[in-house]
Amino acid sequence: MCSRYFVDDDIVCEIEKLVGEIDQEMRNRLTGDIYPSQNALVITAGTTDLKDLKAAEMPWGFLQSDGSRLLINARAETVLERRMFLDSVLRRRCAIPARGFYEWDADRNKATFSDEGGAVLYLAGFYNLFQGQNRFIILTTEANPSVRPVHDRMPLILEEQELLDWVRNDRLLESALKKTPPLLRRRQEYEQQRLFL
Repeated sequence: MCSRYFVDDDIVCEIEKLVGEIDQEMRNRLTGDIYPSQNALVITAGTTDLKDLKAAEMPWGFLQSDGSRLLINARAETVLERRMFLDSVLRRRCAIPARGFYEWDADRNKATFSDEGGAVLYLAGFYNLFQGQNRFIILTTEANPSVRPVHDRMPLILEEQELLDWVRNDRLLESALKKTPPLLRRRQEYEQQRLFL
């Protein structure tokens, strides 16, 4: 599960290499810790060229029809079976750039996960229109060995060279949904110690 991630200014500079310049006002609004319901930077398909990517600003989370809950994640393993998600994941895929993400273990200790080499993490997602506004959701998958000690779920992570195929190429959708994310670096400031007598 992914319920918070973070973006720094260096990531925005990296994204500009892919999508073109991002204005300073958007840059300032979309850096720092990103929480559900907040606006965030996402990468979508451009409109003019099949090799084109663009940056967009969207709130995180799909609104439930009764307005009582915000859905922030969808399981990669079952997303094609869920009527609520099917059209979006087939037609409106996006990638969410992040420096890293947070997970909490059973004792509520926070762990930070990031790329070993400091590269941008591209979280796989999709979006849909709710009340006149595009909103995105992050796909999760079974945790790999680097995340599993903390949580059993993690974001589905794309490589930079997979971005264009993810947002444009429908034939690669099913294989992308089954991929195993790369191993990540874990930082934990505090870890509960248990003593057994």
